Amino acid sequence: MALYLEICYNGLMIILQANKIERSFAGELLFDNINLQVDESDRIALVGKNGAGKSTLLKILVGEEEPTSGQINKKRDLSLSYLAQDSRFESENTIYDEMLLVFDSLRQQEKRLRQMELQMGELSGKDLTVLMTQYDQLSEDFRQKGGFTYEADIRAILNGFKFDQSMWKMKISELSGGQNTRLALAKMLLEKPELLVLDEPTNHLDIETIAWLENYLVNYKGALIIVSHDRYFLDKVATITLDLTKHSLDRYVGNYSSFVVQKEQKLATEAKNYEKQQKEIAALEDFVNRNLVRASTTKRAQSRRKQLEKMERLDRPETGSRSANMTFKSDKVSGNVVLTLEDAAIGYGEEVLSEPINLDIRKFNAVAIVGPNGIGKTTLIKSLIGQVPFIRGKEQLGANVEVGYYDQTQSKLTASNTVLDELWNDFKLTPEVEIRNRLGAFLFSGDDVKKSVGMLSGGERARLLLAKLSMENNNFLILDEPTNHLDIDSKEVLENALIDFDGTLLFVSHDRYFINRVTTHIIELSETGSTLYLGDYDYYLEKKAEQEALREESEQVDSDKPAPANDYDYQLQKENQKEQRRLARRLEQLEAQIEDLDSQISQLQEAMQATNDASELMESQQQIDQLIAAQEEAMLEWEELAEKV
Repeated sequence: MALYLEICYNGLMIILQANKIERSFAGELLFDNINLQVDESDRIALVGKNGAGKSTLLKILVGEEEPTSGQINKKRDLSLSYLAQDSRFESENTIYDEMLLVFDSLRQQEKRLRQMELQMGELSGKDLTVLMTQYDQLSEDFRQKGGFTYEADIRAILNGFKFDQSMWKMKISELSGGQNTRLALAKMLLEKPELLVLDEPTNHLDIETIAWLENYLVNYKGALIIVSHDRYFLDKVATITLDLTKHSLDRYVGNYSSFVVQKEQKLATEAKNYEKQQKEIAALEDFVNRNLVRASTTKRAQSRRKQLEKMERLDRPETGSRSANMTFKSDKVSGNVVLTLEDAAIGYGEEVLSEPINLDIRKFNAVAIVGPNGIGKTTLIKSLIGQVPFIRGKEQLGANVEVGYYDQTQSKLTASNTVLDELWNDFKLTPEVEIRNRLGAFLFSGDDVKKSVGMLSGGERARLLLAKLSMENNNFLILDEPTNHLDIDSKEVLENALIDFDGTLLFVSHDRYFINRVTTHIIELSETGSTLYLGDYDYYLEKKAEQEALREESEQVDSDKPAPANDYDYQLQKENQKEQRRLARRLEQLEAQIEDLDSQISQLQEAMQATNDASELMESQQQIDQLIAAQEEAMLEWEELAEKV
């Protein structure tokens, strides 16, 4: 049902409402009593436990599924785009041609403008005046809709999603599943709908692309509803957090981190109020039971009973599903120096991925390894534990260091084992009750421990491997992508366990929120080796930004220095910098020229409206045609130069 335009209390337009939504499957209730309002510029993160129905609710909101009961109302003619987790589109178009389809109406408008320009030379008098008025209106509409910039927008979006120009002529049918999903999201961003609904949009994206998407969405003019396990992403983008439970959709103002604090406070307050009321009820019931049969106190007892009957009783606060209770402890204390690595090179065969790498890890450090995809982060981990030899370099473990390793491939698990046997086979002297208790802390209880390892989900296998690691009681944990496959609750439990760990950590992770909470140091890998940063992920980003600013400043200073004689390489570098400055100046000139031509065209169009003289009109139109041609030529040159800068 369409929702007629309304103005909210805050002056913003309501674009979507959900009222008393319920969804059941085969009589099994997924959620009910769901109420939601989306305003025109809302940035909403939809969160909830695995299985709460977040994806189902999104499908109901966008109209892909029907609710069991309840009503969805939308603003009339609402433009909406929806990215499902497995979004794909079938097309034989090339990547670039598919993106051009977004601007079909704009390109038709451009074609119509060219036709009108030709007609102007054949008309005079009133007919020409009418055509000129129509032309001016259409031209201004074309400009406001981005007629002069849509191709630049396509290039920016494709580059942001790592589709470089060499891929633009590829057929969409040749793309991988992940590439197809990325392209689906790219097309949605070009469409710029009033409401963008995204289900796990950071899947298939590397950290650099996720950061680009964050910046884009922060400045997005429409409304957003996002489901994501990437908490750092939600912190950057969301300003409202909706928490989905079985019987409610609770609204919190703020990003994900703010929501976590607010929800803890809310649950603590609800628990306190519930306990207080239970004590009051118990006291009243006790008074009634003791005094109702006594003649002298019967009236007071009856009064207390009426008080009990009228009392609006609070529901017991929902604690939700059980969370894991992970812990990691060490049996012995290591020396102060845990690991050193000097001038190492990593790679395979003769192919060096990164060098020189230097590490000096001390007791209680929590060190995260970061860097671009393919630089060798996992290779470094495997070299440190002896699975892949260093090409060169010297590694030294400290005194009393005992290493525990978490492998993201989960290769240390045996598919034919039961969950119980997976631990018991490695810890045969440990009593069964202790094994079961440890498994219970990692959410394996009852018949769960009889399941075959091969039948477990990715998240269950990850928890089992972490449980196995926790049994080893090592004092130096080396972890390769430990948060892969874990839901948000399990990630947070793991974070807390590692923060409380009484040993040393070295890990690789793409989860920036996890890195930010756990790490004390960051090692960045690049082709030129390792760089140490003394702080968390936010500190690392700040330092990277400072370094980039200093680099640009240094380049500017260097560009003003004269080139030394007889230094060909240095001179060549200076020539390149000189050429870049020349290109930048030419771009500025072209931008000014395009703006000036646009102004001249507008002035001639205004002059044409003030006269009915056919010869003057013809002359003005010829001048406009020449100016438009010059403007198009200048824009083409600008586009070519912009790619070189």
